[in-house]
Amino acid sequence: MNLYILRHASAGTRRINPLLDLKRPLDKDGKSHCLQLAHVLVAMKINFDLIVSSPLKRSLQTAQLVGTETGYESRILISNALAPTATFEQFQRLLRECAAHENLLVVGHNPNITAFLSQIIDPSISSLEDRTADRTSPRVRLRKGSLARLSMMRGPATLQWLLDPRLVRSLYATSTKSSRRKTSRK
Repeated sequence: MNLYILRHASAGTRRINPLLDLKRPLDKDGKSHCLQLAHVLVAMKINFDLIVSSPLKRSLQTAQLVGTETGYESRILISNALAPTATFEQFQRLLRECAAHENLLVVGHNPNITAFLSQIIDPSISSLEDRTADRTSPRVRLRKGSLARLSMMRGPATLQWLLDPRLVRSLYATSTKSSRRKTSRK
């Protein structure tokens, strides 16, 4: 299985009231980044068999925008295993339930989505606290809108690649430039 881990795109500043923060939508930059990421994924000929999102609005919007633009036509599955309060055990259970799918996209939040990524790569990491204490463990930084691809064949997962938002912007800019040479007519 190819596992794609996507941190939700930019959603502005965090709300003080936790109930309002749950409903915080993507901002203009976040929506734009989702469309650029989807364009890059289409150019790479990547499509998803299943998309699973956190129930929070910003993650669900990220999943919907990327899914729609990449041609995903099925329903997006919403799972509390990707919520900010989720545990690694819940995340592992979700992966086992989705093991039949070849290309799985999960959309979640920091810090747990980054911790899950590190724990999948190095199973000896047992918690977020262990990851910060042990400096030899894998340290992966997922900025807002970052996408990591992991191969989940045998044994621990292997990180295949990581698309940072800056790289996505560069790839998008180069792929949308006209291939025709500019000539002047005088």
